[in-house]
Amino acid sequence: MLTLGLITDLHFGPEAGFAGKLRKLTRSAPGLAKAFVARMNDVVHPDLVVNLGDDIEDESHDADLARYDACVKLLRGARAELVNVAGNHDTAHLAPAELLSVWQRPDLDRLYHSFDRGGFHFVVLHTRERKDHDVTVGDEQLRWLREDLARASAPTVVLMHHSAADQDLRGNRWFEGSPHICLVEERRALRTILRESGRVRVVFNGHLHWNHLDVIDGIPFVTLQSLIENLDDDAPGRPAAAHAVVHLEPSRVVVKVEGAERATYQFEA
Repeated sequence: MLTLGLITDLHFGPEAGFAGKLRKLTRSAPGLAKAFVARMNDVVHPDLVVNLGDDIEDESHDADLARYDACVKLLRGARAELVNVAGNHDTAHLAPAELLSVWQRPDLDRLYHSFDRGGFHFVVLHTRERKDHDVTVGDEQLRWLREDLARASAPTVVLMHHSAADQDLRGNRWFEGSPHICLVEERRALRTILRESGRVRVVFNGHLHWNHLDVIDGIPFVTLQSLIENLDDDAPGRPAAAHAVVHLEPSRVVVKVEGAERATYQFEA
């Protein structure tokens, strides 16, 4: 069995409102991230810690780079291999090479890649958001994904920032009525590649600031709540403090979402 600790949308940086209300409790981000790392080290003991992106609340190049570095360094305090996924806020002012430098991945020249651990194949995708316009992966990445999965022989886990599901966005206070800035434009083509591989056990993403599950063509698409989402309507607020613990077996995946909004999902292959 392989155990993962997942965290997403930490948003280190200045406070951010939405529709005139306090929505992201960014001041709480460092403390909540430290608590996550402590739980990983003291309780969970995962094989991998997965950071699904949007580590920062983008502001400017220099501020973003300093905060991104601080966030990743904090997560690296977990006694487990750290796997990073690029979010849209992370790349607003920072170049891919800068993110890869913070990740300490000189072996990579792009933000999408794959690797094998503990009998599983992992695919890290890079979803690109053109601010307030669309979210894409691009033809080149789709071709790479098809070829990568054709070569893989192990059960596969896909990690990405935006969602590849056709989520029902009603009730989402960030994205209701705006699928173009939270769902991947080529999601149907992407899902076809995942389905045809016959190996994908689960897909994880963040970005939407809620917990959500879709099962499409037998593949579960799990969206994880933001660490610092304000669960109250406005200030002073109550953070979601969300993270997930995932137990992977060749024929079973168990996902336990921790924090203020708990959930448990179990999938059998």
